[in-house]
Amino acid sequence: MSILRSVVCGCGSYLPERIVTNAELAERVDTTDEWIVQRTGIHQRHIAADDEPTSVVGLKAAQAALADAGMDASEIDLIIVATATPDHTFPATATQIQAALGITEGAAFDLQAVCSGFVFALATADNFIKAGGARAALVIGAETFSRILDWEDRTTCVLFGDGAGAVVLKAEQGEGTLADRGVLATHIRSDGRYKNKLYVDGGAGSTKTVGFLRMEGKEVFRHAVQNLAETVRHTFAATGLSGNDIDWFVPHQANRRIIDATADKLGIAHDRVVVTVDRHGNTSAASIPLALAEAHRDGRIQPGQLVLIEAMGGGFTWGSALIRW
Repeated sequence: MSILRSVVCGCGSYLPERIVTNAELAERVDTTDEWIVQRTGIHQRHIAADDEPTSVVGLKAAQAALADAGMDASEIDLIIVATATPDHTFPATATQIQAALGITEGAAFDLQAVCSGFVFALATADNFIKAGGARAALVIGAETFSRILDWEDRTTCVLFGDGAGAVVLKAEQGEGTLADRGVLATHIRSDGRYKNKLYVDGGAGSTKTVGFLRMEGKEVFRHAVQNLAETVRHTFAATGLSGNDIDWFVPHQANRRIIDATADKLGIAHDRVVVTVDRHGNTSAASIPLALAEAHRDGRIQPGQLVLIEAMGGGFTWGSALIRW
């Protein structure tokens, strides 16, 4: 049976120039490099410059993805930006990127699912393409989390960084089997009962302020390992696959211990896990496309391979996607 598939035909990323090491943070808050590395696996993170809002880092990732795809921006008719740190309350950051690319047709909008945002955006773009609503889509994860961190809170400010990653999805005919290239399965979930476990204590509709990120780390860790394993098992059940069939596991880069524990639960060997959290920190919705772009660029991810992505974010939200590269 011939069906439309959303095929990844380009992948790009951007990291701000400034790097903040654990040693530098230790000069600002009561922490040490050893404490951070032992609990998170993070050694450094990138921080956006004052003149690099989310739209700018997202634009640079989008341009890199288009160049990798060998496509002109005029071929894109859908842009979805996954972000929890938009430039403005409105208009959408996606429209700013659309304008900067010179695109005047199609649709552009933001999607907010925090760290799960890229998975949610990929699933949304995939459904647009499968339904015939778009021919080529830019799916961007872009964040400037440094803007919403309390730099006096050592439990959160050491975890996050800034950056952006993007993929270009293009509609191609497939045969409706697991041998097809493109997005093969997506599963997304939300449960709003856990808002107070991971949230920002401000907002235009409540405090009229931006606010700072707040987190109950132990609770987030516990839910993350459980929820991430659950959503991937749904993907395995829907496709008949197992951890042994996955060529590359590209998880949300929140914490090295969460990454390792999830891989173990799913039966995926650690040498098939793409890890960037040590150098990027947690870049929220940008973390998966940043990791995809790195593994694509250095040749680890090859055409035809099965790539599994997953993430969990505040809300809680969580989800996974299976892609044949």
